[in-house]
Amino acid sequence: RIVHSASASQRSVAKEGSGMEMTDRLRHRYFALRHGESEANVAGIIISDPAVGTVKYGLTEVGFAGVRASAEAFAASVLGVTAGGGAPASPLPHVRIHASDFKRTAETAQTFADTLREILKDHCSEESFVPIPTVELRERYFGELEGGPNTRYDDIWDIDRQDASAEPCSAESAEGVRSRTGGLVRSLESQSLASDGKDGPSAIVVLVSHGDALQLLQTAFQGSPAGVHRSLPHLNPAELRELVPTPAGVDLLRAPESS
Repeated sequence: RIVHSASASQRSVAKEGSGMEMTDRLRHRYFALRHGESEANVAGIIISDPAVGTVKYGLTEVGFAGVRASAEAFAASVLGVTAGGGAPASPLPHVRIHASDFKRTAETAQTFADTLREILKDHCSEESFVPIPTVELRERYFGELEGGPNTRYDDIWDIDRQDASAEPCSAESAEGVRSRTGGLVRSLESQSLASDGKDGPSAIVVLVSHGDALQLLQTAFQGSPAGVHRSLPHLNPAELRELVPTPAGVDLLRAPESS
């Protein structure tokens, strides 16, 4: 199941007297995909150091299955194609997959892409949906809590609520995580992303990342302070959620206008 968040920000408005259309929506359509159940989730430990997370603690069989289910739901409800179904009613939009380079997110992105290719095998090439490793989507670094029990997350989140710029236990600050994930979206907003490199219809961008990183990115889409990230609905393992920005979120994430 895909969670779609409806918002009034889906409308476009014309700037009076300018002869130009102003929009309060982003150029591309974004989906957050949290990695499937991982070996670290099952062990109940915090793995946030890239030196460890990029080479160990991949998905469990449950995790792989959850990602495949999310890809099937995405193909059906977003792309309008089901396994064994006919041709899509309209040309497929361009889909770009960006993923953290941690093992659990890389496996999630590859499984998601492989499942889409299998469903759309008669409508896409072998080169379609190739995940792009993206360090901006890495797990939030939890400093001294690395390798310890994941029950310690609450210690960091309590401080986030008080000061989102703090770095408790040498952890990456909430504001720092939002800055790098939101910066990625701003960068993507400045690009066409069309397969031919030309300006054209908006793309669909799937961002494969981790719990805290996606919680904090959601605050940017909502235009909310980073410190409130735990008050937003959290993403379960392998959950796919459309990120629909509020007008305040659009202001935060829209690419700067060129002078």
